[in-house]
Amino acid sequence: MYRFLFSSKWLGYLLLAAIFATACVFLGRWQMDRRAETLAEIDRVVTNYSATPIPFSAAKDQFAALDPAKEWTQVEVTGSYDPAGERIVRNRPLNGQPGYEVVVPFRLTSGETIVIDRGWLPIGNNNPGRPDSIPAPPTGTVTAVVRLQHGEPELQRGAPEGQLASIDLPTYSSELGYPLMTGAYGQLASETPAVAEMPFPFPKPATEEGTHLSYSLQWFAFGVLMFIGFGYAARQQARNAAIDAEADAAEGLPEGTTHAAAAAWRPRPAPVRKRRHPTSEDEEDALLDAQGY
Repeated sequence: MYRFLFSSKWLGYLLLAAIFATACVFLGRWQMDRRAETLAEIDRVVTNYSATPIPFSAAKDQFAALDPAKEWTQVEVTGSYDPAGERIVRNRPLNGQPGYEVVVPFRLTSGETIVIDRGWLPIGNNNPGRPDSIPAPPTGTVTAVVRLQHGEPELQRGAPEGQLASIDLPTYSSELGYPLMTGAYGQLASETPAVAEMPFPFPKPATEEGTHLSYSLQWFAFGVLMFIGFGYAARQQARNAAIDAEADAAEGLPEGTTHAAAAAWRPRPAPVRKRRHPTSEDEEDALLDAQGY
């Protein structure tokens, strides 16, 4: 009944179904991998973002080479800002609005220098390509709480004087002319003494999982449905073939007879002769027959 499945046409259909299902599995696994990354980020935020700040002495190694599991960890540092080394970082959107971030070197009382990202500023209206104003950091000795962040890769594009294309710590250090700790930088959470004017603080990262799980399940379902559709089409083909075989058997045709051969084998009905119109003699004879003559 299902011998047709071994025909080149149906083997081609099966190959297409297998290719489509393989692509669906690949896309489903890709969504699952993205979900795993998202869950790991959520776990880091939940664990580290609001935890009690640790002293710099306990986090010094992280500023040299940041462990991904320690991202967002709060660290308390004491020292002073270097306003001369301040830079703004270009192309930093926030809530859909373009703007900048303000980074400033922070020299610790222990002698090391780290980078603190003090917040976000919108694009200015007075000077194209710059904020209208950049709030100055506090002067003198400052105690700040920062959240650990990975440095960013170098971008192959330039930036105007006083600006950076990305928070690429080694490049920033070479501009300043003195060493920075380049394994991580700090995103400002709070500082004492406070100043009246501050850049906009960064919002807390989102902790929603998103739609990766539902998308992955949909892709897996599409792959399964492809084979279900192939099986349904094969069953319909087999049923149609069985119906044709039963019809041929009822008409006395050998099994496997094609429709063209069946049409040639069946006897043709005798042609129907057209009746001619009766003549006047035929009508007189019919009238006499009716009267009994």
